[in-house]
Amino acid sequence: MPQPADLESLAIDIAREAGELARRRRREGVSIAATKSAIADIVTEADREVENLIRERLSAARPGDGFLGEESGAEQGESGVTWVVDPIDGTVNYAYGIPSYAVSIAAVTGAPVVGEWRAEAGVVFNPVSGELFHAARGAGTWLDGERLAVSAEPAEAGAMLATGLGYDPATHEGDLARIARIMPMARDIRRIGAASLDLAFVAAGRIDGYYERGLQAWDHAAGALLVTEAGGRIGGLDDIDGFGRRLIVAAGPGLFDELFRAARD
Repeated sequence: MPQPADLESLAIDIAREAGELARRRRREGVSIAATKSAIADIVTEADREVENLIRERLSAARPGDGFLGEESGAEQGESGVTWVVDPIDGTVNYAYGIPSYAVSIAAVTGAPVVGEWRAEAGVVFNPVSGELFHAARGAGTWLDGERLAVSAEPAEAGAMLATGLGYDPATHEGDLARIARIMPMARDIRRIGAASLDLAFVAAGRIDGYYERGLQAWDHAAGALLVTEAGGRIGGLDDIDGFGRRLIVAAGPGLFDELFRAARD
């Protein structure tokens, strides 16, 4: 089995190359390729091209590994390692030219199922800001040579929180009700539009806590490791809204339980 640091190093190199491709394609103009769960949930041609690049680089470097990508689905491997990839997390931001999107790459071992795998390495790269957050199991979370740590406790004014809203209009009422329950503990709420960056910001202590319903495995696989390696906690519940969608909550130890209770009720 490869060392987590070796998987991390490979993911860093590929994320930088993939991010540069995404940034270059954004400058050239975005072409919408399809919609996914709802008409507002889009896929760009760049999503597909960037994922293909990541898949090709991983296959060349580690041909026996599995792959689970947002755009191209799952491929079973033989090595026990699976790469969980979101080529452009925050596609709507990307399409609108909002500079909050990221390449997210995680390496996991065990069954490629959320809750059953063990994350070995994770990288979240924002090509616009140039910030690359990375972690290997047991070695901490890092940004530009600085080891990151989650917030110990929210400020007296309340917790800075982040969340996201689903694309399915049928879920909006529940999402808004959840925000109303959480506001009493919040200093303010941010809606960044890319789950991987939300989780990276929790790891960096920029955000005290984050919750979102409806995430897929590739949305949080890398970011979850960033949070836990920075001393935070992450948890979830299945079928939180009656639509079969999962709730993810991430925060520092001093806030997690309170945020989790409010988000799940």
